[in-house]
Amino acid sequence: MGARIPPQSLAARILAAVVVHGRYLDSALHESREQAGALAPLVQEMTYGVARHYFSLTAIAGQLLRQPLKARDEDIRLLLLVGLYQLRDMRTPPARAVNETVEAAETLGKPWAKGLINACLRHYQRDRERLEAAVAPTHTTGRMSEANRDSFTARSPRLHPEVETASKQHDETRTDHPRWLLEQLQAAWPDDWPAIVDANNARPPLWLRVNLQRTSRDDLVTRLRGEGIEVQTVDAPDSAILIDPPRPVEALPGFAEGLLSVQDIGAQFAAGLLGALPGERVLDACAAPGGKTAHLLERTPGLELLALDVAPERVERIRSNLERLGLSAVVRCADATDPDRWWDGRPFDRLLLDVPCSASGVIRRHPDVKLRRQAADLPRLRATQAALLESLWPLLKPGGKLLYVTCSVLPDENERQISHFLETHPEAREWPVRLPVGRARSHGWQLLPGETDGFYYAGLVKSSQP
Repeated sequence: MGARIPPQSLAARILAAVVVHGRYLDSALHESREQAGALAPLVQEMTYGVARHYFSLTAIAGQLLRQPLKARDEDIRLLLLVGLYQLRDMRTPPARAVNETVEAAETLGKPWAKGLINACLRHYQRDRERLEAAVAPTHTTGRMSEANRDSFTARSPRLHPEVETASKQHDETRTDHPRWLLEQLQAAWPDDWPAIVDANNARPPLWLRVNLQRTSRDDLVTRLRGEGIEVQTVDAPDSAILIDPPRPVEALPGFAEGLLSVQDIGAQFAAGLLGALPGERVLDACAAPGGKTAHLLERTPGLELLALDVAPERVERIRSNLERLGLSAVVRCADATDPDRWWDGRPFDRLLLDVPCSASGVIRRHPDVKLRRQAADLPRLRATQAALLESLWPLLKPGGKLLYVTCSVLPDENERQISHFLETHPEAREWPVRLPVGRARSHGWQLLPGETDGFYYAGLVKSSQP
């Protein structure tokens, strides 16, 4: 048996896959689970923590390094961030954190970096207060003060370009958000963006969805509390329970039996809003990983449901999730924008369209969004959303309903997308969406990160054939 790979080495490699190659963090973590073994939760904590605080950790590392590392040594830079995260935010004994991170450079094939990592981490230990003060966030209680908010937004147009660049970098450091996303949030939510930033940087709560085809919420809550697990419920949706403090879901009573699934409370509103009835023909057009598909079936037995996704590996996740929950649907690997290749000509009564988007509303669950997404991605995503609406609208029967969903908080992907569609399709009209949390927009309903994840919902009904 070979020597155990230090979790710090695995974490640095996984982060390099995200930062350098644009991989999804959860996918890269999944592929490393066999190597990580029993240390997989520790590797996940390190990688998610660094991704969540990437910009502030990078700024601290920049103070410690005498000169930037070369591009080929990005894994060493990321290993340094892992070490800093351990010292700053984890309960690892400091001596152990330093020693293990230093030794991890060896398993990355770069023993020369051991002295560098050691010097940087010990420097941080000695001078932590000063180093942290330079990157300290200006919002520490959930809301940024008016003065601090003004310091972000009231930029003088006469600033020298180099000063303006430094100022923008400082904004990224203080908020742990890329500048392009900050600008989008500030423009869309001038009063709410500080709270959105805080929510994005927080650890997500563990919301679960009860499989009401197999048990009742009351019975499952009683079972969980009997095991000493703290559980909270809400009035709506009636399938939702909150586990606080969170714990590994695989270890929860009932998970292996298919009695529950992980799904944020915000996402659990979709099935009720769509309002499908037994016997109706329903399309879930962008279904992976299958959470909303499963909820539709759990809520309304007897649906004729077709679930699509364009990626084969994601289609397998839909099938796997349905199998665990004891549910059945037709699942196909297909491009929803090309119905000629998969549609049988029979119109649908209901259509759930959870479109690809910036994921700007689910950053607390997927902090790598801040590292992978770029401003240049937004026009492509908007074009995809519009193409899906155009391609699937003809498949809806007269009187049928389409529920448009994103996990975004950006208006261009949400109400402006719906506004354009209504302007160009006179046979489409909006049906009102109302939820117990969130707020109405010019079209649709927006949930902001905090009480729930940041989802957007809008309903369209076809009044007649074009």
